[in-house]
This record gives sequence, C-alpha cells and structure tokens, in this order.
Amino acid sequence: MSAAVVHNGVAIDATFAEAFPMKATRIVVTAHTPHWAEQAGLAATGFATSVIGCGCEAGIERRLAPDETPDGRPGVALLLFAMSGKELAKQLERRVGQCILTCPTTAVYAGLADGEPAALGRNLRFFGDGWQIAKQIAGRRHWRVPVMDGEFVAEESTAVVKAVGGGNLLLLARDTDSALAVAEAAVHAMRRVPNVVMPFPGGVVRSGSKVGSKYPALSASTNDAFCPSLVGLVPRTELTPEVGCVLEIVIDGLSAGDVAAAMKAGLDAGIAIGADGGLLRISAGNYGGKLGPFHFHLHELLAGGAR
Repeated sequence: MSAAVVHNGVAIDATFAEAFPMKATRIVVTAHTPHWAEQAGLAATGFATSVIGCGCEAGIERRLAPDETPDGRPGVALLLFAMSGKELAKQLERRVGQCILTCPTTAVYAGLADGEPAALGRNLRFFGDGWQIAKQIAGRRHWRVPVMDGEFVAEESTAVVKAVGGGNLLLLARDTDSALAVAEAAVHAMRRVPNVVMPFPGGVVRSGSKVGSKYPALSASTNDAFCPSLVGLVPRTELTPEVGCVLEIVIDGLSAGDVAAAMKAGLDAGIAIGADGGLLRISAGNYGGKLGPFHFHLHELLAGGAR
C-alpha cells in the first residue's frame, strides 16, 4: 500500500490521478424561467458520463443570473468534453438539436470567445425549412428559427479548446452512509470551482474501472482492487477490512490548473469531515503514467501545487 500522510485522521495516499487531453466547449442556454433553462441543461448533458460509452462527457457548470447571459434571461452554462474536435462537434449538434431546440423558450449561445469553431446553430437553422433568418448581434452571427412557442435563437458557432479529462479522487470510507456524505460534500465544494464539471450522476461514480478485461470485447472493467466484496478473493487489493465503501469523483476541466483546483477543493472537503465522519483514506486512479500526461499528485495538491 502507498505511503501516506494523515490529516484529521484521513490517510492521503502518495499517489496521483492520471488525466489526458480532451477537447471542450462551453455553451450558454437561456430560457424564459430558470426551470426551463435547467431542464434543457439536464437533458443536453444526460448520458454523458464517460467517453467509453457515451461519446462525450458533460455537465452543468453553473446556473446564470439574467445579468450574466447574452439575452438578459436566466440560464445555465454547460461544458462538453470529447476525445476529438470532430466527435465533440457531432455530440454538440445532436444534443443541442434534440434537447435544447426542443425545450420550451430556450436560446443557445457560445460560452467561449476563442478557439476552433464548431457548429452551434449553423446546421440546426435548416429546421426552419426556409423561414429561418440570420441576425448579427454584437458582431456575431445568430439564427432565428421559427418554432411553435415563438422562435429559437442560436448563435452560429461556438469555440472548441484544448482541455483535460480524467482527474479523480477515490474516497475510501467505513460504510455507505459515510461515503455518500463525504462524496456529496466534496462535489459541492468542487462545483464552486469554475471551468470544471463532474460528469457522473450527482458527480459521483461507484463503478470505478481499470483498463482491460478478461473478456476481449471489453476495453474496461471493474476496479477489483478497490471492491470491498473482493477483499480476500483478488490477487491484489488496495483495501483494509475496515473499508466498507469506495466512491470516485471524476473531474474534467478547461485546463490542468482548473482540474487541480477542483481536486484540492474535494480533498479539503473530505479532510474537513475526517475520520470521525467515517472517511478513512483518499487515493486516486492511475495507470502508472501510461494513460495521460497530466499527473495530479495528492500530496502536492495538499501543499497547494500540482503538475
């Protein structure tokens, strides 16, 4: 087991989270009320937990007040991540077309100023069947598409930038109640950090994975070294008998610094709960540095830095 330092009774492993390059974009969705902006955001970022099976990873970055949006209405900022710009553009068009265009009263705008362009309203305008109209707003081209509740406004394109995916924390707790409480507190703290999302349900994943499987058709399988039910059965376990539940938080961000800041926020939140709250240890998932070039060392994060 890795050497560790102890904070508030919680052992912090001398290990690192291994992350990899991705492409990302931010879009801003507005609506007549906060409820409908939220519904559009939830739908557009649904089934977007892992690129392994979903094509992209996405989430609501934050809720926006009317004075923070291009059209003065309430909104949400969404971040979407994929392994290539081509795949991100495909996912973006499908999700905006099926989940935002369809949602009552919505409009959609680019959330990043600079980067490689990807279509936002450029192709969706054809839904207007010839009735769509182009309009310049603040020097940027938008499309007005007639729909049954009025019109759908979509900026023509959004910017795609380099990003980082796969930052993570493994929270090893005494039992399920403790693990859930710690994970929820950590995600709450991380969501206050800008430019990041935690794409799994509620920001938390129980089915942590390792690369490869005994079944050739699978590229990933259960992380058996961290499964409490397999202690004593697998050749190598990372767990001691008192660990009853392990939960993981995965972080995607627009930069390595953003991911590091979110991980530190999660670490601090977990340590604040401490061993009295049932958190026994914090670790991270990596593949010996072979998966990606971004390594977030837990001890360096605690000290206020990362590489």
